Amino acid sequence: MSTTATASSLLASGCHLGSGCGFPAPSLDNFNFAPIFSIGSFHFTKPMLLALVSSLLVCGFFYYAFRAPKLVPRGAQNVGELGYLFVRDQVARPMIGKEADRYVPFLFSLFFFVWIMNLMEIIPVASFPATSKIAFPASIMAMVYLTYWTLAIRRKGLWGFLRGTIPTGVPLWVLAILVPVEWARVLIVQPFTLMVRLFANMFAGHMLLATFMAATWYLTSASIGALFAAGSLAMVIVLTGFEMLIQALQAYIFIMLTSQYIGESLATEGH
Repeated sequence: MSTTATASSLLASGCHLGSGCGFPAPSLDNFNFAPIFSIGSFHFTKPMLLALVSSLLVCGFFYYAFRAPKLVPRGAQNVGELGYLFVRDQVARPMIGKEADRYVPFLFSLFFFVWIMNLMEIIPVASFPATSKIAFPASIMAMVYLTYWTLAIRRKGLWGFLRGTIPTGVPLWVLAILVPVEWARVLIVQPFTLMVRLFANMFAGHMLLATFMAATWYLTSASIGALFAAGSLAMVIVLTGFEMLIQALQAYIFIMLTSQYIGESLATEGH
């Protein structure tokens, strides 16, 4: 259920301060959606639709921007080139190095896909970030790590890849502790944190917005509560602006870490 849907259901039910019903705080039910349609055991839900719409928006905009590229960019092409140059010059090249340009299209697509999915939270009607459903960050993380591990193993071999995660010059007795810790970091901890960082930030942000949006509707219907509703509405506005920053920042952090992992996979042969 989206933030606006939560607030609207409160208004429709007549639940407000002084009506006798307590404040129905948002819960995990806000992240559960009835299927739009079902085919057997497959259920197509609103988050899936938003992810599909996000991918179509990204593909559609950049196809339009570069359908007939001009030497001197204007309009959509200018915006598209700025986005591309940002990913290439500020993320890919500093993190990956001389081979960076080969991976810019992947990072560029990933950045805008994640960003638009995040932005769905503050777009009317959509009002939900698909990335707050852990399956979406998990699937993107899996794609990133399959890329990372594949490149690393092709470049260095499996043993060279695993050996390269261990610093040189470490005493043997330290290696007994260091080796499992480092391998667990590369194989388990890093993928988990890459996924959870994006999921947790979008989940928490959506829960905060839902709470203050519901509070605004809940308090508005009562005369004395209207004063508190104004404060709650102000928080909705402030949090929406803050969420816009977080949405872009999380997309940036995601591709920055992805670039770092690709750079590690392409680094010179291990020790």
